[in-house]
Amino acid sequence: MSTSLLPKPYLTTTTRTTTTRSLPRSLTVRATAAATSTPPKLSKDHTVKSVKARQIIDSRGNPTVEVDLITAAGNLYRSAVPSGASTGIYEALELRDGDLSVYGGKGVLRAVHNINDFIGPNLIGADVRDQTKLDNLMLEFDGTPNKSKLGANAILGVSLSLCRAGAGAKKIPLYKHIQEISGTKELVMPVPAFNVINGGSHAGNNLAMQEFMILPVGASSFAEALCMGSEVYHALKGIIKAKYGQDACNVGDEGGFAPNVQDNREGLTLLMDAIEKAGYSGKIKIGMDVAASEFYTKDAKYDLNFKKQPNDGAHVLTAQSLCELYKEFVRDFPIVSIEDPFDQDDWSSWASLQSSVDIQLVGDDLLVTNPKRIAEAIEKKACNALLLKVNQIGTVTESIQAALDSKAAGWGVMVSHRSGETEDNFIADLSVGLASGQIKTGAPCRSESFCGLKRNLAMYGMLAKHLDQYRKQNPSSTLLKAQIHHKVPVPVQEFNFLKEASFTQQTIKSVKILHC
Repeated sequence: MSTSLLPKPYLTTTTRTTTTRSLPRSLTVRATAAATSTPPKLSKDHTVKSVKARQIIDSRGNPTVEVDLITAAGNLYRSAVPSGASTGIYEALELRDGDLSVYGGKGVLRAVHNINDFIGPNLIGADVRDQTKLDNLMLEFDGTPNKSKLGANAILGVSLSLCRAGAGAKKIPLYKHIQEISGTKELVMPVPAFNVINGGSHAGNNLAMQEFMILPVGASSFAEALCMGSEVYHALKGIIKAKYGQDACNVGDEGGFAPNVQDNREGLTLLMDAIEKAGYSGKIKIGMDVAASEFYTKDAKYDLNFKKQPNDGAHVLTAQSLCELYKEFVRDFPIVSIEDPFDQDDWSSWASLQSSVDIQLVGDDLLVTNPKRIAEAIEKKACNALLLKVNQIGTVTESIQAALDSKAAGWGVMVSHRSGETEDNFIADLSVGLASGQIKTGAPCRSESFCGLKRNLAMYGMLAKHLDQYRKQNPSSTLLKAQIHHKVPVPVQEFNFLKEASFTQQTIKSVKILHC
């Protein structure tokens, strides 16, 4: 596909490769990790002292798991696990209690028990810097293909805290630690994908397609991209209010507006009007998450009026007709990315669309961040990008492997949140450390959706400071001269100079990370 149509990441170089690209793709997770890092020297301060979990509430009011890991040095590392609304059938199992008298059966005390009484005690004394070894150990404890014994939510909560603890033990930022354990050669600030109109399972309106997103690819920095997203969001609110009334400004699970319209084309038109009103025509592209598995029928068709049952069938399309609709959208709107355009098992329709459009096709329910599903999609040429969700697979190590496999195939990688979120901002560091170049976190509002972008903004500011120091030390650099007086602290394509700076490693390692 044409890479010119995809979002440009910020703070990046022209070459985006990882140290594992020359390795055979059949290597296991353990072998890949061994190839990209050396075993750390054991220190008591770097070992697990205690692991305790509790049940908390996510952004949709449902229970989820939070984990506190304390090292022998006395440092606390806290992580919380997200949860999805439209979940793929091949995702790792999210363990729920099933007691309908408490939280409608959605309690997670069984997962909490598995951490407190089994996983935690078995990790006491383990070196937190060895992410791959400890993740594999938890997989052995579980022993099932979909983590149904201990629960993916239990395993992931511990895995996230171990990763944070590993960064703390090495006294480097979390994104730098992820870069090192993944073998990624560079750090890249991502282009944010803002979900500003909600439909599907995320909203109570009639829109079948789940997310209508804006991607500010014309921004010169992450900070500017954030500003552009916010301004378009507010312009969109004014347009919706004027056209449909105040109650149409209600928002869905991810903070996007949920106007009561049924025509998906109308949703795209609203985005175009908002982009134009905010003054960013040509600088902002459009992305969609269709989540087509949500309206896939038993007779292998797609019901765009699935929220109204029964209905007259007027909006039921064949896969071929739906494919033609997407082609019309791509022709009529500046769409650069479509996620889950077909059902998770409709492989032939995926491949058909992939061969006929020159945009990014993102696999979410299709791939579920699972290296086995990714390998199958590569073989069948079904898509060209991965939506990376850590809770779909259940460990940091497997998430990293999914990203590396996708990159090795020439795919894009978009790190993503879930619609049931907490204020855990792990994915912000993950997107930078893996140099994914893209991140999806919801609308530019609501703290649980926006906390990842706030963390990205903080990283951007820190890296910009180091780059400014390099500029002062190297004022004669011809490559920097043209942009040295630019108002934006870190223009696109400049991070290679930060990597070459002699002070970089020392200054980055001196930065304190957030422990929770």
